[in-house]
Amino acid sequence: MNHPKLSGLVDEWLPNATIEELQAAMENGEVTSKELVLMYLHRISKYDKNGPKLNSVLEVNPDAVFIAEALDLERDQSGARGPLHGIPILLKDNIDTGDMMHTSAGSLALEHHVAAEDSAVASQLRRAGAVILGKTNMTEWANFMTEKMPNGYSSRGGQVLNPYGPSQFDVGGSSSGSGAAVAAGLAVAAIGTETSGSILSPASSNSIVGIKPTVGLISRRGIIPISFSQDTAGPMTKSVTDAAVLLSALTETDEKDIATKTNPTPGISYTSFLLKEGLNGMRIGVARDPYFTYFSDEESLLMEEAIASLREQGAEVIGSIDIPFAKEEWDYHTLFYEFKPSLNAYLRNTGSSVPIKSLQDLIAYNKKDSSTMLKHNQTVLEESDKHSGTLTEDEYLSSREKDLYRSREGGLDAVMEEHTLDAILTPNNFGAGIPAKAGYPSITVPAGYTEKGKPVGVTFTARAFEESTLIQIAYGYEQATKLRKAPTLQKTEVKS
Repeated sequence: MNHPKLSGLVDEWLPNATIEELQAAMENGEVTSKELVLMYLHRISKYDKNGPKLNSVLEVNPDAVFIAEALDLERDQSGARGPLHGIPILLKDNIDTGDMMHTSAGSLALEHHVAAEDSAVASQLRRAGAVILGKTNMTEWANFMTEKMPNGYSSRGGQVLNPYGPSQFDVGGSSSGSGAAVAAGLAVAAIGTETSGSILSPASSNSIVGIKPTVGLISRRGIIPISFSQDTAGPMTKSVTDAAVLLSALTETDEKDIATKTNPTPGISYTSFLLKEGLNGMRIGVARDPYFTYFSDEESLLMEEAIASLREQGAEVIGSIDIPFAKEEWDYHTLFYEFKPSLNAYLRNTGSSVPIKSLQDLIAYNKKDSSTMLKHNQTVLEESDKHSGTLTEDEYLSSREKDLYRSREGGLDAVMEEHTLDAILTPNNFGAGIPAKAGYPSITVPAGYTEKGKPVGVTFTARAFEESTLIQIAYGYEQATKLRKAPTLQKTEVKS
């Protein structure tokens, strides 16, 4: 980078800088939002499109520099709106923005789709003063296209790579680009989405913090869906503090999304729960079986070290709990039945540039160019299309009822009441399925690295709308351990 003021910051300071640090630098006049945008764009060019070619960013907002300049002027004239003023944020490619950027869920079938208006998430970020920097690559259709789809692959964007080991480690899915981009310092934070594990998986795989909120905490409006009963957006950041700041900006009640009216405390600030002594007195249960069996001995040892750290900070840890039904077979009928009506409703509202207006249209489109569109098949799409879309089938209704009981009253609620728990600990995203069925919140935090440098995350789960408890636990653990290390990236000089 030729700019003398910025060249020393772009690789030394920026990759590890937090939202709070960026905000302080802007307030002190050390850097502007415009300069932050330019530095992040330089890093995208240097590491995402060159060097290791992480392939995590699908497109950049063509107005990002102008937006940042306008926010700089606003800061000079009337002060900052809040902690996100002028902060560059990336959004997953299934989140609508009413600008020149596309929203495609990673599919070439929607490569020309430009949303008519902002999603609720994008709208709230803009009101908070954030700069929407661009869209991140993702596992196509949020990994609801076929079995054994590689994490991070999409027909529109290609394969996302893990910055900690581009040819070695799984990048996680489906918010793969959001996870890799934040880890590599291509933006200070990103928004991912999750139906089951899609924030927690790339967050733990890329050594960042990810919050999968309670379904209803954040509006689902304007997000390409899988399941209206499980889908949610959530923050992906380098620290618990940044995650709390970002989450606090996204929890307004949305009159067009009834789920947000189930939130008993809309608009609260989660930063008040960033307590260094937050672990003191917390009761945390460790769900070992079957989740620890998915780990190597080395990775399991990191979990034991995490458990020891929790105890050292005053938490009461129950070393082994059994979540009811955790080892039983769970079906995915709810997702298969809900996907068709959810997607069809979204596609009906796309503009004339999008010929795909239904799941059936999508399947037919993919078949016309199977060599490009169906490198990994579309068995999940085809299975979903077999259902009526009316949600009247007995198989769906009985499965939904069973999911709710086994995940809530008969599952997580039961074990938490039995042991008087504040949270449940699981490794990486391995325990994501049951909280996803319940619509309950989880947070993952970096827990260290294997000898080869593979990231490992520790995940905490609580009851509905208990994000404050999770942030308190996660922050206490993070501050006591401070295990996260930025990846070492292969450098390529980029002409400025």
